[in-house]
Amino acid sequence: MKLTPLADRVLLKPIEAVETTKSGIIISTATKEKSAFSEVVAVGPGGMVDGVEVKMTVKPGMKVVSAKYSGTEVKIDDQDYTLVKQSDILAIVED
Repeated sequence: MKLTPLADRVLLKPIEAVETTKSGIIISTATKEKSAFSEVVAVGPGGMVDGVEVKMTVKPGMKVVSAKYSGTEVKIDDQDYTLVKQSDILAIVED
């Protein structure tokens, strides 16, 4: 199944970081609360949203930080995604 965002929406896939304790125990973020870090999977076309022209600045493949409780969570083919407005993205992560 393919999901294409409309208007100023962005489809995000959570990035599960792996943390290691001092003693070497690996802790997956899957056991913790929702990660703020995500990868952009798909981007809507932008355009007129509520009478204002919205230009999309994120592109698929970018890593971003989004507001913690924003968007709508969806599950496609056993993978969790979050659909957010571009304005809910707080920062772009650069390596």
